[in-house]
Amino acid sequence: MISEQQIASFRREGYLNLPGFFDASETARIVSWVDEIQAWPETPGRHMMYFEQSRDAEKTRLLNRLENFVPYHEGLAGLCLGGDLLGGCGDLFGEPAALFKEKVNFKMPGGDGFKPHQDSQAGWDAFADYFISALVSIDEATVENGCLQLVNGHHQRGLFKSWQPLNEDDMIGMDFVHCPTKPGDIVLFDCFAPHASEPNMTDETRRIYYATYNRLSDG
Repeated sequence: MISEQQIASFRREGYLNLPGFFDASETARIVSWVDEIQAWPETPGRHMMYFEQSRDAEKTRLLNRLENFVPYHEGLAGLCLGGDLLGGCGDLFGEPAALFKEKVNFKMPGGDGFKPHQDSQAGWDAFADYFISALVSIDEATVENGCLQLVNGHHQRGLFKSWQPLNEDDMIGMDFVHCPTKPGDIVLFDCFAPHASEPNMTDETRRIYYATYNRLSDG
């Protein structure tokens, strides 16, 4: 599914942008599934819902992230366990992939951004040494509503430090480039690729679906 040229680009840059990956009907189905889980009530011991305070004056409580929905949603389970995302990441690994975790970042109007970081800084190295995440754009992500920003090439430096965001010294020479996406676009990036995003100060929600994979040989 992923060409040799794309694999070489991914290894060189740390990410691969694939616009229009899902067609209109597939995208509409995925969007409807995310709409469904967004409407779920908070349920202890089941899916995990995380909230934040809005940056607006009212400090509204906003849904920030939803995780662990695969056991409870057949459609989204199929999307990350048996489809092209799994196969595409397997192509980049050079061997079969296994799902590590899944989430939707909502970034509602007034939602905060994410400081520059590497995904493996969140303690992932306790489970395996390498991961690839597949971003699926649910809504249009723009510069104004806080689209992903990625850095080219610095993934080759490996993990900087666990449990800490990147500091100014770490980021010397890094150029964070905006990566706007439309519904149905995907971006594949590795766990050492530095990335960030700004707050959403528009009146439109910016939802992003993420499936993260490790090599199947790692468990």
